[in-house]
Amino acid sequence: MRQLRDAPTSWLFTGGLTFILLLIGYIHLAPKAISMNDYHFVTHWHVPGTVAEVADILADAADLPRWWPAVYLEVLETKPGDESGIGKEVSLHTRGWLPYTLRWHFRVTESNYPHSFVLEAWGDFVGRGEWRLRQDGRNVHVIYDWCVRAEKPLLRYFSFLLRPIFAANHRWAMVQGEKSLRRELARRAARPLPNLPEPYRKRENKRKCG
Repeated sequence: MRQLRDAPTSWLFTGGLTFILLLIGYIHLAPKAISMNDYHFVTHWHVPGTVAEVADILADAADLPRWWPAVYLEVLETKPGDESGIGKEVSLHTRGWLPYTLRWHFRVTESNYPHSFVLEAWGDFVGRGEWRLRQDGRNVHVIYDWCVRAEKPLLRYFSFLLRPIFAANHRWAMVQGEKSLRRELARRAARPLPNLPEPYRKRENKRKCG
């Protein structure tokens, strides 16, 4: 009978001890779990062209959906910057290969045009991005340093489990970016020849004698 009377007390003691241990574990692991939604990527591209040509393309944020359509769904410049681009604010709707999209914004905070510019991001991403361009012979070495915290609930709460997949999604997007940038540079390099001067055109159109 005494064992039966002591059973509830024993159960309460065991349950309370388990709860305390779980609470201690959560307190210990929570900071690490929260930091799992912090991401740092450094991407390197090598594309043909000049630093100025690449900078002109990257600086025109509103044109991103046209030449980088795999990632940029909609881009809207909400605030113009100064002559160097500092202060410009942009609203973006982007995607990767995973079935979700991201809505975020950025502000240009630093510019050493055409060699580098820095972005401050907020929204589904919060953090900092920096584009750096270096001439390397006939190519341009493009470096993108992206250090952000993912605040979209899906990424924020499941990064501890799906972090490698989310990271792969970003890398896929950047691979598409390099391919798209190469195509855009090639398109711009294939500009039609300027119109011939009028006198030359007239001479060229004259019938040959004989």
